[in-house]
Amino acid sequence: MQEPTFLILTALAAQPLHGYGVIRAVDELSAGEVRLRPGTLYGALDRLAEQGLVTVDREEAVEGRLRRYYRLSDAGAAALQAQVERLRRHAAAAEVQLGKRLGNALSFGPTSAPISRVVTG
Repeated sequence: MQEPTFLILTALAAQPLHGYGVIRAVDELSAGEVRLRPGTLYGALDRLAEQGLVTVDREEAVEGRLRRYYRLSDAGAAALQAQVERLRRHAAAAEVQLGKRLGNALSFGPTSAPISRVVTG
């Protein structure tokens, strides 16, 4: 699973959101490291809906424009949980290998400012 997909599913895990809400949530979840453009987001949401990982929760008209809310499906929650477990295993393996390299156990914390990048379609 690619990082933008992981972050989109994570953004939708707690509650349904409309597109701009997903963009803001991904920005916040990634501490500004991943910034989704609308075209990228809506293409990803369409793909995730086709895969059954997200569904349209509801639509509402706001100031004459249709606002569509998306929610994480049960299959999406299962896929997100599987990815979380996979990332945990990989991070643990990396910590072990780094510990071997340095000859001791490591403790990790924030070490540098995040690098912002824009994700395009």
